[in-house]
Amino acid sequence: MALADLQEGITLAEKTTDFTAREALFYHETIRPGKIEIVASKPMATQRDLSLAYSPGVAVPVQAIAENPADAFRYTAKGNLVAVISNGTAILGLGNLGALASKPVMEGKAVLFKRFADVDSIDLELDTEDPEAFINAVALMEPSFGGINLEDIKAPECFIIEQALRERLKIPVMHDDQHGTAIISAAGLLNACHITGRRLEDVKVVVNGAGAAAIACTALIKAMGVRHENVLMCDRSGVIFPGRDNVDQWKSAHAVDTDRRTLEEALVGADIFLGLSAKDALKPEWVLKMADQPIIFAMANPDPEITPAAAKAVRPDAIVATGRSDYPNQVNNVLGFPFIFRGALDVRATAINEEMKIAAAQAIADLARQPVPEEVAAAYGRNHQFGRDYIIPAPFDPRLMETVSAAVAKAAMDSGVAQQPIADFDAYRHQLKSRMNPTTSVLTTVYAEAKNNPKRMIFAEAEEEVVLRAAIQYRDFGYGTPVLVGRTDRVLAKLAELGVDPASFEVQNSVESDLVPQMVERLYAKMQRRGHTERDVRRMVNQDRNVFSSLLLELGHGDAMITGLTRPFAQSMREVSRVIGPKPGSLAFGVHMMIGKTQTTFLADTTINERPSAAELAEIACETAAVARRLGHEPRVAFLSYSTFGNPPGKWLENIRDAVAILDAEKPDFEYEGEMAPDAALNPQVMKLYPFSRLSGPANVLVMPGLQSANLSAKLLRELGGNATIGPMLIGMDKPVQIAPMTAIAPDVLTLAVLAAAGVVG
Repeated sequence: MALADLQEGITLAEKTTDFTAREALFYHETIRPGKIEIVASKPMATQRDLSLAYSPGVAVPVQAIAENPADAFRYTAKGNLVAVISNGTAILGLGNLGALASKPVMEGKAVLFKRFADVDSIDLELDTEDPEAFINAVALMEPSFGGINLEDIKAPECFIIEQALRERLKIPVMHDDQHGTAIISAAGLLNACHITGRRLEDVKVVVNGAGAAAIACTALIKAMGVRHENVLMCDRSGVIFPGRDNVDQWKSAHAVDTDRRTLEEALVGADIFLGLSAKDALKPEWVLKMADQPIIFAMANPDPEITPAAAKAVRPDAIVATGRSDYPNQVNNVLGFPFIFRGALDVRATAINEEMKIAAAQAIADLARQPVPEEVAAAYGRNHQFGRDYIIPAPFDPRLMETVSAAVAKAAMDSGVAQQPIADFDAYRHQLKSRMNPTTSVLTTVYAEAKNNPKRMIFAEAEEEVVLRAAIQYRDFGYGTPVLVGRTDRVLAKLAELGVDPASFEVQNSVESDLVPQMVERLYAKMQRRGHTERDVRRMVNQDRNVFSSLLLELGHGDAMITGLTRPFAQSMREVSRVIGPKPGSLAFGVHMMIGKTQTTFLADTTINERPSAAELAEIACETAAVARRLGHEPRVAFLSYSTFGNPPGKWLENIRDAVAILDAEKPDFEYEGEMAPDAALNPQVMKLYPFSRLSGPANVLVMPGLQSANLSAKLLRELGGNATIGPMLIGMDKPVQIAPMTAIAPDVLTLAVLAAAGVVG
């Protein structure tokens, strides 16, 4: 397919996301093709490791599983492995594009399983539109997987396939296009009815759309108490009633004896509208005919049946939900499927039944009524509170893992499909919380906060392709306006090469800027008593992009700034510091954030202060602890040294001990301890040797004794540790400035820019 054809083909997606075709392709191609990889979970370094992993050691678990098939869950990945399977007959809103074309979507679903619930997942695309062939292929793979997630299969074949597989397989099977939407919308309906004082058994519902999702939504709300005769389902031909022509068995199951024939007639007096149809299918004048406080779920994608603004213009008392993230009350499947499978896998459920779906819906509804955690509220930039514009939890609420998974697991046990019941639910909830690193959730909400409060971001090295890619994403994803600094012709040419409209970007060039005289005056006032003439200062402003960019920030032509890719950190810092220094009375320093699977560790100061004094070490500890807290962690600070509580003794320990003494006097609201070697701060077994230590668990904020050890440690961990690294993050500057490493790629630059824009660091 030509790029032009591809651009036309993804027009639907671009309506809701703001990226270009080129950017989407680059994302999927860069680093390594696709979005997933297989990573070994056991050591593979020695011949002994290989002998255990394969022949001859592997024969032992093989024999064990042959004797007891349940041992497959002990000795293989089966119990945490879900297959995401499609034949590509209903890909997103793009239609039947075939099995191979569905692969990017299925890989994406696999990524979401891992990202949200630590469920391993493999995508499988089956090249057949024959339901029987599809069913047989999936059934033959049952020994490989702990669960099956069906995706993007058109109706009515999806009903046939799912039902047959649920009957044949003894592992959970769910077609998420049907049930995911049903579960999240049901949760929202529970809360909307609660707010408006309705009971499910009394409400009158109109469902517009009769595809897989619509039928699943209707079946689930009926299972939860909505009466059959109170639901009118409409398709393109109008209301579905007994005896109507061209109605298949799945639609006819929801036929109701009524004299109403059109959607407009069906809506008269209705309490609830469930839309899974098409843009603008619900007319504002029809909304006027609904009951008081109408509940409108307009879930068509990418554009809803009616926008919240249009609905509330005619009915201000309406509660409105859509499938879009830019409106309140988003019906988002990611609230459900990862955690439903998590709970099902953890009890080795043989199915995902109605009881489990209802439990998930009720858990999601209950969660929306609870006070929102401070870190989520802060990251979204507003205080979510249960009400008409918050009937469904935020998609990145970290409590979803614990709440929904546990509810599903318990429902599986209560309904008799759990093969491994959970004995201690308190312990299980703790295990769920510890499976995921809170940083991942909080970083996502930080991105949401940046979208809610867009900022002007100065990109100081805009002639670099990496910087331009980050700037394009910064704008297109809605984080704010990029201000590009560089030679105008080169910046515009590179923008054109990257497939965006150069005229839509602001470029600042010192050669052309009428701000230069003001900049020279401002900087000369700062530097004239430090040996610099006005000519020196004018040369700096005209020739040094870091100085020019810093002055743009200083004069209020931007809200934050990022640089660093073309010069070493120390050089960039010197140039920026000519204009912008630390906050009054504060210390500037750097923090590296090392993000592992289940934990994040903050290292400071890794960039600036060569031999911090005791007071500076104490300040570094307090400020880094504050950053950790803003990113969802309860800080436990360790002042690191080669010595642990005086053993061995040495002459470089006094600063560290004095820093601890300063904190003893200040009594901060976080745990701290020192001096201590890294193993005494991080290894629980070593920590037991020091029962007097004030740390309740392994440290997550490591304050280093000096720049040499800090910088070496950060770079060694980045190169050898295998964890994701963010940083260095520049803390304590008077204006939000970040200096990226020279090896940064576009996502690194974008992350630092968003962290600065959202006020998490800086």
